[in-house]
Amino acid sequence: MSDTIERIKCLIIGSGPAGYTAAIYAARADLKPIMYTGMEPGGQLTTTTEVDNFPGYPEGIDGPTMMVQLQQQAERFGTEVRIGMVTSVDLSDEMGGIHKVTVDGKTEIEAETVIISTGATAKYLGLESEQRLRGGGVSACAVCDGFFYKGQDVAIVGGGDTAAEEATYLANICNKVTMLVRRDEMRASKAMQHRVNAMKNIDLRYNTEVDEVIGDMVVEGLRMKNNATGEKEEIEITGLFIAIGHKPNTDIFKGQIDMDDTGYIITEGKSTKTNKPGVFASGDVQDKEYRQAVTAAGTGCMAALDAERYLAAVESKEPVDA
Repeated sequence: MSDTIERIKCLIIGSGPAGYTAAIYAARADLKPIMYTGMEPGGQLTTTTEVDNFPGYPEGIDGPTMMVQLQQQAERFGTEVRIGMVTSVDLSDEMGGIHKVTVDGKTEIEAETVIISTGATAKYLGLESEQRLRGGGVSACAVCDGFFYKGQDVAIVGGGDTAAEEATYLANICNKVTMLVRRDEMRASKAMQHRVNAMKNIDLRYNTEVDEVIGDMVVEGLRMKNNATGEKEEIEITGLFIAIGHKPNTDIFKGQIDMDDTGYIITEGKSTKTNKPGVFASGDVQDKEYRQAVTAAGTGCMAALDAERYLAAVESKEPVDA
């Protein structure tokens, strides 16, 4: 452990759109925020090629460039961005209490407010070909990337409500959607199943899994396997969408922060407040409904405003420089 413990007003954990937007607002409010980026600086957008649906970019922008620009904007107002991983937390139950955080297992930080923006990680199938072609036609967000495959043949993997919703979204803009469901029935609600079945250009395949994603630089096809008969079949596609769920990055907060049964942080009403005074959650770590960069950024703004109001209410304990 470090010999000296640093005391700060505002600690931001995570560096996606939510974290950087929180940093911009917190820095402009003179909260002198310090951000720890985590293992994936910039978050999920750094694995995205083109971002066409974030306001203010009429020609679109690639994800990594957008995150660099958000970091530069946050730093322009005084945010200190540090590379590091928060490995443990000891969050106070008291109004005005001090939250203790350990970074990389050795550096100790004491913070009056904490903004959690650690995001969620999309679940993938684990195939080498799938991982190699991420950003080259393999995506975990149809709403984000489906537009690029307008009029083309695509496939989607999953059988829950999200998969059904994304399949119908794709069916409205793509020529054909092949939907692979691993089991002999969908887990989606009956209403969502009816929506899928009503789309004439969705080819629904039960008991079917991905055997291989075909293509060198971009997706060119898919080899499917029927797990009941063992039969394999190849189809030509240009895009593959994985919709088998997300895992919120909340393990270090378990037992201290209230979460739902899947690990998403529960926030109070329309605010970003958690069950711990002075601890706020923004972005995909508390949003399993929309999971968009722009909605994450919006909750990042909210978290910074909530933190500012909280500090005003308890009167900041940060020592005043002589």
